[in-house]
Amino acid sequence: MQSVAAALQPEHAKAPRASVPADSRSSRATFLKWLRKMHGWIGLWGAALGLLFGASGILLNHRDVLKIPAVQKQESTIQLALPAPAPANAALMAAWLRQSLALPLDATRVKADEARAVAWGDKSLTQPARWSASFIAPAASVQAEYWVGNNFITVKRSDTNAFGVLSNLHKGVGMSVIWILLVDTLAGSIMLLSISGVLLWAMMTRKRLVGTAIGAASLAVLFGVALQSIGQTL
Repeated sequence: MQSVAAALQPEHAKAPRASVPADSRSSRATFLKWLRKMHGWIGLWGAALGLLFGASGILLNHRDVLKIPAVQKQESTIQLALPAPAPANAALMAAWLRQSLALPLDATRVKADEARAVAWGDKSLTQPARWSASFIAPAASVQAEYWVGNNFITVKRSDTNAFGVLSNLHKGVGMSVIWILLVDTLAGSIMLLSISGVLLWAMMTRKRLVGTAIGAASLAVLFGVALQSIGQTL
């Protein structure tokens, strides 16, 4: 009876299964274990910042539907008399303003425009040099303007409400380099989560791994062709 049953078995059932080397299985299991841990820790880190940016993004996108007060600014303008001696350049002017007005941040932008000729009707006049400096923070911004030759500097201050502060935090306006780098880690963690998630899904079976490789190669080729087409149109 056993010989008859064995003879009736299909050919693929008779063939012995190819054994996978133990070292290959061990290395693959070790890699998957490490990949799962990395995926989990990166997700934990991204969850903290992702919650902040996700909540602020929803509020910004649906501020009209949710009846959230829009960004409101309170502006004021003053004129400051120049010290004696007057600052010799735009950078020194910005440093003096920061100290005089007790501003918490250094100037994010200092600009010096040279004197130039401008048309005024049928005449050509010389416009004096112009110095400007900007001090930007999430809650307030200060813009200073000085025309060389005047005895005063015009300073404009703009204070925003809580929703404006949230919007600036979301966009990184007026934030330090540390904050920018922190946000970059969130962007990097999202990219790593995407890559590690695809790898975890693909490595469950070899068919998925091969399909993922083919799909990635196709996307890379498509992306390269698109970039080449854009470059030719420009």
